[in-house]
Amino acid sequence: MGKKRDEIVTFKADESLLTAMTGIRNRSEFIRSAILAALDSTCPLCGGTGILTPDQKKHWDTFALDHSVEECADCHEVHLVCTKARGRAPRAS
Repeated sequence: MGKKRDEIVTFKADESLLTAMTGIRNRSEFIRSAILAALDSTCPLCGGTGILTPDQKKHWDTFALDHSVEECADCHEVHLVCTKARGRAPRAS
């Protein structure tokens, strides 16, 4: 069995992106790192599309009965909070 080869993937970049990347010594490594970081931060529910399917929406609606999306008082990022564990109803969004 031979060594697996890396594949080459290409994409179009507009002038502003090319300008922003000026001076980056290893663009390939930079792009690989950026893609891996983005994939690691992708929403597990929508897969990064920003849109729920009708069935996902049904599951979300059920989940949301005992959970709310709230802003963290420390870092100010929004996050999910289990309201059932707190013994209170979810806040209106």
